Amino acid sequence: MADVAIRRRAQRRLDLRYQPGFSTLAILCLVMLYAPIIVLIVFSFNDNRSVSVWTEFSSDWYVAAFRNEEIRAAAWISLKLAGIATVVSTVIATAAALATTRTRAYRGITAAYLVINQPLVVPEIVTAIATLSFFALLRSEAGIYFGFGNLVLAHTVFCILFAYMPIRARLEDMDLTLEQAAADLYATPWQTFRRITLPLLVPGIAAGAMLAFIVSFDDVIITVFVAGPGETTLPIYIYGAIRRGITPEINAISTVVLAVSVLFVTLFYFISRR
Repeated sequence: MADVAIRRRAQRRLDLRYQPGFSTLAILCLVMLYAPIIVLIVFSFNDNRSVSVWTEFSSDWYVAAFRNEEIRAAAWISLKLAGIATVVSTVIATAAALATTRTRAYRGITAAYLVINQPLVVPEIVTAIATLSFFALLRSEAGIYFGFGNLVLAHTVFCILFAYMPIRARLEDMDLTLEQAAADLYATPWQTFRRITLPLLVPGIAAGAMLAFIVSFDDVIITVFVAGPGETTLPIYIYGAIRRGITPEINAISTVVLAVSVLFVTLFYFISRR
């Protein structure tokens, strides 16, 4: 019993949660992180145009934001861009996950992991500058310019990893005996994939698609560098508007974007748990 007590005390000393000041520091970090978001949401319902003086509750700024033609146009571009990038990146991520989990280890698989995980290794600003330089080189040397397609390509490539992670995790948790049983019953690889692997993989694909969508919908850095004239997404519109001064209208649309992000992240959490 004494040895057990000594071992528990040693583990407690090594546990970061029991270090002096950890709880205070954690609470301070949470307050600094979420207090500005709470202030943003509260003042989006302020009747006063001032963003620092509260008068009374009102939802007029949400109505004004939804009636704003520029905001609606930016929202439509964001939804269209995120939708296309999500579909394409999820298909590619599914193929990549199958190629790196449903096969024997082969030469170059480590390099494949490195390439797929590149967005987590390289800072996003570096990726944005490199993408801009690449598209500029294509246009100057080969005369190739895709217009809105440039933005779609940049978002698609960036989102592949975020769709890949939950899909690969789902594949690694799946029991291989079902696929082996199908092979024993003379099912072709395509029949096995269509009738067994794909139905079991649907939760992972859905979770990956949701994560890819919200990453594309909220992206600012890559969009700033790659977007051309008339390709202003909603985050870019908000970023440009706050440079002229924060208004309750911007607070309202930012709250809507936050709500969409929280909704998709929550759905991703519950689907990935299943």
